[in-house]
Amino acid sequence: MAKIIKVHPENPHERAIDQIVEVLKNGGLIIYPSDTVYGLGCDITNAKAMDKLCRLKGVKPEKAQFSFVCNDLSHLSHYTKPISNTNFKLLKRALPGPFTFVLEASNNLPPTFKNRKTVGIRVPNHLIPQMIVEKLGNPIASTSIKDDDEIIEYTTDPELIAEKFDKLVDLVVDSGIGDNHASTIVDISNEEVEVLREGKGDINDFI
Repeated sequence: MAKIIKVHPENPHERAIDQIVEVLKNGGLIIYPSDTVYGLGCDITNAKAMDKLCRLKGVKPEKAQFSFVCNDLSHLSHYTKPISNTNFKLLKRALPGPFTFVLEASNNLPPTFKNRKTVGIRVPNHLIPQMIVEKLGNPIASTSIKDDDEIIEYTTDPELIAEKFDKLVDLVVDSGIGDNHASTIVDISNEEVEVLREGKGDINDFI
């Protein structure tokens, strides 16, 4: 059964963050809040956890479209190829924020992501995922919690999420009702700015 841990969104207790990181380090799957919708994630460097995440989503690892959730832009140089000054300035203006930026992948991706040409980078404007990633020391692979009801699209209540994923994940981080608008996906892998999915953020505010 999934453990539920309540964490204050603006004043997260460090001991709670330590518990979450411990679950990730042990190969666990977590559901956590962000500045958009609740996310499902694991440690990108843990192959067993990545396999579990892929099975849960019903995708083959090589086809998985998980984004890398980072706490700042310090991981960029490791997981992505160099980007232009223009695009770096765009990232600096837009992040942290409700965007997933698709960038050209480097050769340093974890084994699950090998042969991927691009990678989605996310820096949520939310203390909890920022603190989790900072303590973990590397990004978490993440995907949004979708609802079975296409009209609702995203589940926002962590208690309902915990019920649904009870035997599928190891930990649910409850920081209150989440948003029901996912991040805006912006592809800058070809130096052009292309919006692949309209979401919570408007990239035109930062161009």
